[in-house]
Amino acid sequence: MEPIDEPYGQTGAEAQGLAPPIAEPASPKPTSIAPVWHTVLLILGILAVSLLGVYRHPGGPGVVVVNRLHTYGVTAGLEVVLMGWVAFGLRLRGMPFRSLLGKVSGDFRSIAVDVGIAILFWMGSLMALATLAMMWMSIEAAITHRPIPIPTGQSGRTTLPNSTEDKAARAVVQLAPENGQEIACWLLLCMLVGVAEELVFRGYLQQQFTAWTRGATAGGVVFSAVMFGAAHGYEGARAMFLLAVFGALFSLLALFRRNLRAGIFAHTWHDALAGLTVAFLHSRHVL
Repeated sequence: MEPIDEPYGQTGAEAQGLAPPIAEPASPKPTSIAPVWHTVLLILGILAVSLLGVYRHPGGPGVVVVNRLHTYGVTAGLEVVLMGWVAFGLRLRGMPFRSLLGKVSGDFRSIAVDVGIAILFWMGSLMALATLAMMWMSIEAAITHRPIPIPTGQSGRTTLPNSTEDKAARAVVQLAPENGQEIACWLLLCMLVGVAEELVFRGYLQQQFTAWTRGATAGGVVFSAVMFGAAHGYEGARAMFLLAVFGALFSLLALFRRNLRAGIFAHTWHDALAGLTVAFLHSRHVL
């Protein structure tokens, strides 16, 4: 038999009225939300401020007079500058600053859910960080042949060797609020820092690093977490490592919720409670 001629440009299936399978459209790769030079300058600025904090932050032995309100004001000013710079970068690409927050709803139920998730996240992350901190100190003690610091001496005060981490710990104690005015300013600062750092690190940098790694979510999480840890150089190597892990957990929370609101809640009260707890323990001569 003669082969049946098929219409030009059609396969057998098409000639019989069967359409070929339609290829699924490829998901668009994330695009950068600001110019490269803008992000590079932001990174250099964060690292410069962190390095400056290593040399200018208090923390030496003995009594050091610290103007806490001035320090709080300078820190707040830096946070505002960071947000302003990020807003400028987004404007260069025609993106609204609010887009960094993600998809948020203003109804009470949605806010309550984010509050509950933030509480659970905060409790779980603290347990994870405490475990990592003990592992770090155990390994450090084994390498340096130094015992893990424990409360000793009068009033249970902890006797600490003169190491970088211990100086950083003293610096944190010296910056904890001590009176009503300082507590009020500290709480306001924590709210500002919670919003600003989540917008900068989990909003801007995470999205930018994800775009730079060709849509790899892990790349955005890891690199933004490393930057978050590096931004706290004055707290020492141990704290920088733990904060990098903390930053990665915040990134995962943002991906889970598809917005930054739960992270902002957790970040704000973590800083606030940490400062108030340190102030209380210091007033009782525990620290």
